[in-house]
Amino acid sequence: MKKNMGSIDKIIRVLIAVVIAVLYWQGIISGGTLAIVLLVFAGIFVLTSLVGFCPLYPIFGLNTCKKK
Repeated sequence: MKKNMGSIDKIIRVLIAVVIAVLYWQGIISGGTLAIVLLVFAGIFVLTSLVGFCPLYPIFGLNTCKKK
């Protein structure tokens, strides 16, 4: 896997995941389908940030990683 995510992209994804987790923890996002979907997206955001690769980026021709 070739990395296709830049550092700013990774930071934004982690911040979004943290916001979703806090909203769930505080009960603002109550249990249900919406909560499950948002928590799954938060998990995917964290995972892709750790790996540095987003599988949707090549489909759309995106690459936020700095060129070497």
